[in-house]
Amino acid sequence: MPLPYFEVDVPIHRAGQPGLSGVHVFTGRADSRSAAVRIAHEVYDQAAAAAAAGLEVPHGRPDGWGACGYRPGWELDWPAAMVGRWNNPYSWARAFDGEFEL
Repeated sequence: MPLPYFEVDVPIHRAGQPGLSGVHVFTGRADSRSAAVRIAHEVYDQAAAAAAAGLEVPHGRPDGWGACGYRPGWELDWPAAMVGRWNNPYSWARAFDGEFEL
């Protein structure tokens, strides 16, 4: 059975510009919540190293993890990361929540 997909949401802010903030979202397969955060951090560090060396940022790994949206100058707050099972909002398998929009 394949490992479940997780979503790791990491708060970010722009260094030197206090009004700019957001969330960097990572998704991929992992065997636990802690493993999901660890892997997300690894792919982010790999992306930062590649960018610093002038190389192309690595894209998706076979387990689904990647940091395609890497943005230099943004700082990630890893201790504040939120993690949970990923739920595709566009999946037909989602439970009907009473609202439907096309």
